[in-house]
Formats: sequence, C-alpha cells, structure tokens
Amino acid sequence: MMTTAESTYRSRAPWWFNIAGHLLEPWVRIRRDPAEPAGLLQGDAPVCYVIERDGFSDALILDRACREAGLPSPMQPLLHTRRKRSVFALARRDGWIFGRNRQRSPSEPLGQLIRSLEGFPERDIQIVPVSIYVGRAPSRESGWFSVLFAENWVVVGRFRRMLALLLNGRDTVVHFSAPVSLRSVMDEAGDIRPERFARKMARVLRTHFRRIRAAVIGPDLSHRRTVVDAVLNSEPVRAAITTTAAKEGISYAKAWERAYKMVMEIAADYSHPVVRSASFLLRNFWNKLYDGITMHHFDKARAAAPGYEVVYVPTHRSHADYLLMSYQLHASGVVVPHIAAGVNLNLPLIGPILRRGGAFFLRRSFKGNALYPVVFNEYMAQLIDRGVPMEYFIEGGRSRTGRLLAPRAGLLAMTVRAFLRAPRRPVLFQPVYIGYEKLMEGKSYIGELSGKPKEKESLIGLIRGLSVLRQRYGHVALNFGEPIELTPLLDAAAPDWRETTADPDAKPEWLNSVTNELAEKIQVNINRAADVNPINLLALALLATPKHAMAENDLLAQIELMKALLEELPYSDRVTLTPLDPPAIVAYGEQMGWITRVRHPLGDVLTVESEQAVLLSYFRNNVLHLTAAAAWVACCFLNNRRMSRASILRLGRIIYPFIQGELFLPWDSEGFGVQLQATVDFFVRRGLLEATGEGRVLERGPGQDDAAYQLKAIARSLIQAFERYYIAIAALVKNGPHTITAAELENVCTLTAQRLSLLSEPSAPEFFDKALFRGFIQKLRENRVVWTDEDGKLDYDAVLEDMVRDARVILAREMRHSILKITGKDSEKEALRAAEAEPAPAPTESTNTSEELHERHVKFEHHEHEHVSENQDKD
Repeated sequence: MMTTAESTYRSRAPWWFNIAGHLLEPWVRIRRDPAEPAGLLQGDAPVCYVIERDGFSDALILDRACREAGLPSPMQPLLHTRRKRSVFALARRDGWIFGRNRQRSPSEPLGQLIRSLEGFPERDIQIVPVSIYVGRAPSRESGWFSVLFAENWVVVGRFRRMLALLLNGRDTVVHFSAPVSLRSVMDEAGDIRPERFARKMARVLRTHFRRIRAAVIGPDLSHRRTVVDAVLNSEPVRAAITTTAAKEGISYAKAWERAYKMVMEIAADYSHPVVRSASFLLRNFWNKLYDGITMHHFDKARAAAPGYEVVYVPTHRSHADYLLMSYQLHASGVVVPHIAAGVNLNLPLIGPILRRGGAFFLRRSFKGNALYPVVFNEYMAQLIDRGVPMEYFIEGGRSRTGRLLAPRAGLLAMTVRAFLRAPRRPVLFQPVYIGYEKLMEGKSYIGELSGKPKEKESLIGLIRGLSVLRQRYGHVALNFGEPIELTPLLDAAAPDWRETTADPDAKPEWLNSVTNELAEKIQVNINRAADVNPINLLALALLATPKHAMAENDLLAQIELMKALLEELPYSDRVTLTPLDPPAIVAYGEQMGWITRVRHPLGDVLTVESEQAVLLSYFRNNVLHLTAAAAWVACCFLNNRRMSRASILRLGRIIYPFIQGELFLPWDSEGFGVQLQATVDFFVRRGLLEATGEGRVLERGPGQDDAAYQLKAIARSLIQAFERYYIAIAALVKNGPHTITAAELENVCTLTAQRLSLLSEPSAPEFFDKALFRGFIQKLRENRVVWTDEDGKLDYDAVLEDMVRDARVILAREMRHSILKITGKDSEKEALRAAEAEPAPAPTESTNTSEELHERHVKFEHHEHEHVSENQDKD
C-alpha cells in the first residue's frame, strides 16, 4: 500500500525512467540516514540535490529514497531556474539523465544556480548533498561473491555498477546531509565572481563527499605501498638509515633494505573485500559462540567522532576483543580501525588475513635496534596524518585476572608525538569496556596464574584451540566510555605547545606527564563504562563465602542488595546493569554452568566448584571497582561492632590512593569521602548499620544477624587487597630501613602471599600477583611514604609504622599474626610487639551506655591519632 508521503509525491520523470525504477525496486532495499531526512529541510526554499557521481542507478535510488521519505522529487524542474531536474552530480560522465551527451564541468550547474539568485535577494535554494552507497552494510543475504562488488573508492563502470546492484542492492545506504542555504553562502562570500565562487563551492562539496565516504567505508589508502613509500621517504627514517649505515659500516642501500623489510613487516594491507568477507564469516561465528552482542552508548561515540582522528582504546581480555570491535563497528556503519597487534600473531595464513583486516604488527620490544622504533613511529605518524582510525590496547597484553592492568604508555606516547609533529586533525581517544560472561581462554589463564609459562601462539595451537568453539559463551557487552580529547590535555600541560613542538625529534619535558595522565584517564573512563552482567553479581556474592556456597534465600537477598546499591549510588551514568531480577540471575548462572544447585530438605544451596571459583574470580574482578566504597565501609565492621563515621572517613582517605591506583577509581580524596558518606547512609537506610549519637557513631548487628552477614559478604570482595597491603608494609617494617630493594620486597611479598594462600583458605590466583605488589610499592613511592636511598635500598617514613597499626581496624588478629610470622624469622617477637602496640581494650559491650559511647567519640575527635574501635568483635 502506498504511504501518504508517496501518494503526494510528484515526479515529472520520463515514462522510461519510471519503468526502470519499477524494474529495479525488487533488487534494492534502501536504508536512509537519517531515517527521517525531511526534518533537515529549512523553510520552503526549493531543494536541489547534489550527488557524488553521475549514474542512472543513483538517480533511480535517489528518486525512490526521496519518495519514501516524503521529500521533493529530484526529477522535477527546479523553481526559478532553467534546470529541468532538481539534482546534479559532481563527478560526471556523458550524461544520460541530467542533460545531453556532453561533458560538463561540475561547477557549471552551480553557476546556473548562483546566476538564478542574482538580483533576487528574496530567493534561496537549499542544496542537499546526498551520498549513495551500494553494498556497504552487511546483511544476511550477502554472499562471498557479493563482497567483490561492495562499495569502495574506485569509480566503476555501468556494467560493474549493475552487478553491484544485483548482488548488493539490498544493502543500499542513502545518506542525506544537512542542507546548505546557497543565499547565505553567497552573502558570506561577498563580491567573489560567480565563476570563481562556483568552483570554490564544488571543491567544498567534493571535500564533504570524501569525508562522508571515509567515515562510511574507510579512508582511501590505495595500496599499502603508498604508505610504505611515504614512511621510507620521510626525513626521520632517511636520517636513521644513514646513521645505521655509518654505525654498522654497511652501504646505504643495505640499510634501506633493512628499513624496507621492517615497514613491510609492520604495515597493514587493508582490503575492503577481506573485511566484508570476514564480516560474513564472523556473523555466523558469533551466532554459534555467543547468545548476543550488545553495544551501549555507541550513538554518543559516533556523534563525537566527526572531525577527529579516533583512537579506540578498549580493555584487553580475550583474543576475541579486536574481532568483536571490528565486526560491531563495521556492522554499525563505522570504519574498521587499523589495529596494533603483537608480531606473535603474524602467523602463517592467519597473519595475512589479519593484515588485510587492518592489523599492523609491532615487536614486543624495541630495544637493541635503533632503526626499528624510528620506522614504527613514522608509520604511526603516517596513519594519523591520513586520518586513519586506530585501535590499540594500552594494557600491553590480555588481563589474566579480570582487572585492568597498569597501562603501558608506549603507543600513547607515539600517538601524542605524531600529533605534535603535524597537528592538523585533533585526536580523540575512545575508551571501550568489553564485558564477557565466559572466556574462551579461561583455563589457560588459570594455568598461567598458577605459574605455568605462557603458551606461545602457533598455527597448530590455534587449530587445537578450536575445541572451545563447541561451548556457548553467553552475552557480550561493548560499552563506549566518555571520549578524551588530546588537545585540552596539551593546553593544560603547556599552553605554548604549538610553538615549542615544531621539531619532529623534540621530546618536551612535559610529554611523559601528559602521556601518563592520558593513560590514567583512559583506564578510569573504561571503568566508568562497566557492564554488570548476571555472572558478575553471582561472583561478587558467592566468592565472598569460605566454601563458595550460599543458601538460596541468602544468595537472592545478596544479589538484590548489590543491585540496589548500584542503582541508588550509580558509579557513572555509563555503567549498565542487567535487567534480570535475582531469581532469573540465579537461573541464568545455573544454565551457563557457573553454579550448581544442591537440593536439601531445609532449603537448596547454590555452590561453585573449586576450579569454577577461580574462573569466576575473573568476573568478580571485572566490576570490583564499582563496589570499592561499599567494601571499604563494610570492611570497617568485619572485626568491629561500632565505629565512628569520622574514623571510617579518615582511614578511608588514607587508604584511598592505593585502592585508586589498583582499581582506577574516578574520585579525588574528597570525592571518595563524599561517596563513603553516601554509602554509609545507604547501609543505614537498608538496616545494615544503625546510626547513634546524632549519626556520628555507627553500629552493626551481632555476627549471626542477616545484616552482618550481608556486610561481611560485601567486605570480602576487597579484603584481599588490604591483606596484600599489610604483607608489603609489614615485610618492609620488619626488615627495617636501608636493608631491602624494591625488587627484593616484591619477591618477599609474592612468596609470603603464596605461602599464606597455601596455609589458609584458597585464594584467587591474583592474590599473589607480583604486578599488584609492584603497583602498591610504586604508589608508596609516589606518595613519599617510601623512597630509595643512595644504595638502592628502601627507606620509609614513620607513617608506615602507623599504617601497620591501623591495619588492626580491618584485619583479624589471626591474619595479622600469620602474615608477620611468614614475613621473617629472626626478629619475629620484636616485630609483633611493634606492630601490635595497641591502645588498651575498650569496655565490653554490655557495660557501654549511650552517654559513654558518645563521650568516647568526642574524645576521639580531639585525638585523631587514636583508633576508634569501640569493641573488638567477639561474636
């Protein structure tokens, strides 16, 4: 049935044109962008469409798209002009539709329009650029052969265009740009002659069409040899070749050949047909592997991208990351980025496919070869200069623990320096959080965390690994975080950076600080876009119990509490939370095989098997940062029945820099304090804590109480971090100042944590991850709590001993004693006495009156050095 817009549509096209349109209609399915382009028009001024390339099929497609959208017909005469059609093309062949068989300059129709307005200031014409792409968007009907005729940068003949329509016509995109008021542009141009103005307008339109085409199908890189030649002919690379030849006593030609091999090893060989083929394959692959792939906040990311060199910086948790990103971007009509990949992935058969999909390869280390970093830097600079979107993982490798790894700023620094050298196009970093419900590499990660060497990538290993494809891996979420512009960071660091960075070899003093700040902001914004799926919530709840088991009612209550916490105290407006209710989450966990139901007459128990528990810790760590404030408040009541609100905030601010460094939290110290206050109020509203003394003192119920049980479950998600901190500071204090290096302290901490894990309940493998100890020691050094003396040994401030004593508020006596016993043997008693120099115990709970409690609280506020812990927990 004809729509209202179609019924009122008036076209004066020739009869044969209308017949051709009816014949073409079954072969073409049009997707308009935007879906309702009529809203773009301004007023009642006549509309003239301009298309990029002349063609009969493009005219038919445009006419139909305008008819379906309720827009004026391109085939009707243009009012107040001598033009018989309201459309013209910039790139023209011998005309079949828009005029007689003769060549015309693209500025000629523009000149006609301009002359039609001269002398009539009340007249105007809306020029609407329309881009038509046949075979851009992937669809289920696409086939292997169709890829060969997909839209690209090559101007094709009529026969090839006809094949493209037959094979890919159902994947046709018609992009309507905002109209340009010709009258307004003429008024702004002033007294420029009409012929010159028409040529200028044609250049502007050509640039516009190239920008839209680059955004939709990718930049015109031609063959990778053009990029390779540009790299080898650049001044920095030629100078490096000369230096290498002189230093090694070889000819320039031989050094050039070495540089050529390097850049050929690095460079991508992007092929649109290969990308289309991969898209066709991956669609079926994802359908067999995953139950769904969801993107959140992508529209915000797409809206922010135009005019920028976009660098995607996602989390790196699986080899599937870059395939998922590229597939989803391509399927959403965005250019597939060039992806930095380790040279270990340049395998036979696989490497060439990845290279044609946009991968460029880099060596794990640039050391020992002065020529390679220059070549690689120049290749990166060429990509940025050409406006090629990029993607790389600043963590340096896949996270084996589920946490964000400390960033490695090498590629970021190269990107910043490339921009400084030629700041023609501003750079935008787009953080992306990728959330899984099950990982293909899960079992190999367990082995690596347990000490097994990382298995080297190989084609045989890849074939062996295909067995994982028999499983289902649930849903995947790609959450786009808040983008980060590079220019404001540079302006803040060095307002005169544009004048001081003209030298391509310049490395300003502020470059490292800007790069480190950028890396930190990227990780923070990734965490601010987390997706909380059902598996994350199950992991937070079940791994908080010693045997990784919960009664069903307790599990449902804990999940409901966690969801309420995340909803009432949102971490960020970009965090997404599963819509499933607690019973549905439990059922989903059983369906996915993560949890097992044990039937019992007194109520079912949900449990996690030991190996599954280690795997599940990965998904708890994905979202650990979201509950950091709640976990800290809850930790304060693990061994204490009562604490003052002020004490919770004071100690929280002391510990915050270390939690922030480990979990990439977004607040400053004051902001964290505000978050703690809100969390305390939430716990009071939920009945988990009771506020007394006008809200200044907080109390939890006895240990057997449901509220205390829920608090304990929240606390245990973060308690291992505090145990690691205590291991480090206790080991350092016990050894004494000027006796141990940072590397030696790392080893002592790692061995202590491994030993503690064997002696106590099993811990997640990241408990003794050396990188986490290294990060904590680094934070101590940044905060000048610890520093290195002239001999490379560690010295420390007296505040470190205070931190050892403060740990009694959080950690149980047995745990503290176990750690102190393991960290050394020679001066064990002295260390115990120093660490356990605690104030006299408070009166027992039964003798406390509200007046005495308030009096002690007031006394504490006047003696900040004392620990407010009214009662050690005796439950």
